[in-house]
Amino acid sequence: MNLIEIYIHEVTRRLPEQTREDIALELRSTIEDMLPDDYDEKEVKAVLAKLGNPAILASEYRDQPMYLIGPRYFDLYVTLLKMIIPIAVVVSLIALAADYLIGYSGDKTVVNIVTTVISTGIGTILEVGIQVFFWITVVFAIIERADKGKEGHPLTTKLSKWTPDDLKDIALVHKKKAITNFEVFGSLMWIAIWATVYFNAEHLIGVYRGGEGAIDFVAPVFNQYVLIEYWPVILVVIGLEVALAIYKLIKKQWTRRLALCTTALELLGIIVFAVILRNPNVFNQDFISYMSELFSIKTYEFEAGLVIGGISSLVLVAALNIFEGFRKARI
Repeated sequence: MNLIEIYIHEVTRRLPEQTREDIALELRSTIEDMLPDDYDEKEVKAVLAKLGNPAILASEYRDQPMYLIGPRYFDLYVTLLKMIIPIAVVVSLIALAADYLIGYSGDKTVVNIVTTVISTGIGTILEVGIQVFFWITVVFAIIERADKGKEGHPLTTKLSKWTPDDLKDIALVHKKKAITNFEVFGSLMWIAIWATVYFNAEHLIGVYRGGEGAIDFVAPVFNQYVLIEYWPVILVVIGLEVALAIYKLIKKQWTRRLALCTTALELLGIIVFAVILRNPNVFNQDFISYMSELFSIKTYEFEAGLVIGGISSLVLVAALNIFEGFRKARI
């Protein structure tokens, strides 16, 4: 076999058997037309080099790509992955926290709780991430092979060819003003954590005393029945925080309106939790007594210090969040 026959064989062996003979004749004719009448091996190599890799040429005859996700859909594919995976992970973690909250019986120590939540959470993140990645990849691979269009122009998120008009939909965002998906993910995670802790406070927040290789739960900080009395307004706060996180995901940058929304929500949070902390029955008396004896101060002084310290911490954190919001909005 000469180089031409070997090349034709390498192309046609990758094609369906019923089309090999016709394509071999067509390809042989094309190569002969490209060669001079009295050609040598050097000229044959030059022509074959122009035709390119036999595998790539065979894929052109088959009208099927050699890649899983090609350039036409790759940008859209990556965009959806970046958008869907974080959302799916957050939703699954919130569902995990809710399931753990409902099924919690109070028979585990804090160490066991933290270890279980972390290990289960990591496993959930990996499982959900892999599942979403797999199914999105399968869908795009099928679309790639079902698309019979010859144009190789990458598609935009509107599933259309890019035009200069698409630039009108893009806002130039300063790096320090931008809101990343990771920031939104962190906000949703924090909501899931504090909501879980609030509705399980008597089992999670308390005084622990170690000894003889075990950790004893001395007394809870809060009276759970008092915290539960405020559940309607707490659910409103949770709903507003989730809505604000979604709004951040949509806006992608800090604006004056977003800073004002953040301010309103922070002020609402201060008012709600200040009212809760000022409830005379919110703190467990066994906890107050134990800590008062430990620090050798009067019970009412320790309780007043808790209320003042708690509200001051809320005000400080809220002030920092409000300041950061308006600072970034002014950039």
